[in-house]
Amino acid sequence: MAAAGDTLEIETGARPDAAVIWLHGLGADAHDFEPIVPQLRLPSRLRVRFVFPNAPVRPVTINYGMPMRAWFDIVELGGARQDEAGIRASQRLLEALVRRENARGIDSSRIVLAGFSQGGAIALQTGLRYNETLAGILALSTWLPLHATLADERSAANAGAPIFYGHGTHDEMVDIARARQSCAILESLGYRVQFHAYPMGHAVCPEEIADIAAWLESVL
Repeated sequence: MAAAGDTLEIETGARPDAAVIWLHGLGADAHDFEPIVPQLRLPSRLRVRFVFPNAPVRPVTINYGMPMRAWFDIVELGGARQDEAGIRASQRLLEALVRRENARGIDSSRIVLAGFSQGGAIALQTGLRYNETLAGILALSTWLPLHATLADERSAANAGAPIFYGHGTHDEMVDIARARQSCAILESLGYRVQFHAYPMGHAVCPEEIADIAAWLESVL
């Protein structure tokens, strides 16, 4: 498993008082969303530390066992069989990153967990179960993992956590129907989900980036 210190960091101001821990997707790395920080054009009053962790390198079944950076193994598209051990191991890694920001002076209530695709799945997995209140969860082009255990495992501390859920209507990797189903499960449990659909594939677009920026301003 990758160490909690295996990260890229960008600070938007001196002495940050908020953090966004942003997990990349399958086969990418910590640099994947580095360019989004200036594109967000956050106001100078928001002093944010963006933390981009690297996933560990592991064989991925769906890619013929090829080793690549992945938060967990994917056995098949659609999620009928899930790598529970891998998902929970990455959950522990993300929890350790939150605690590291706490040790650096940032309260959990000023921390957003964010992720794209696989990374978004881990952001949801972790944020909904974390035992201290977070600023919010940013889930992009993703799905809700281990949803059958969520009702029993969810944390009361984040029952009211704001969730931004963005997805492409033409996503060829994670069908938007799966995203809508994930949102329906979250809403059935009382979570506040802002669902945004965009005319794009498995990607991000300028309209989504603008919406993310506005949402980050509202929760931070």
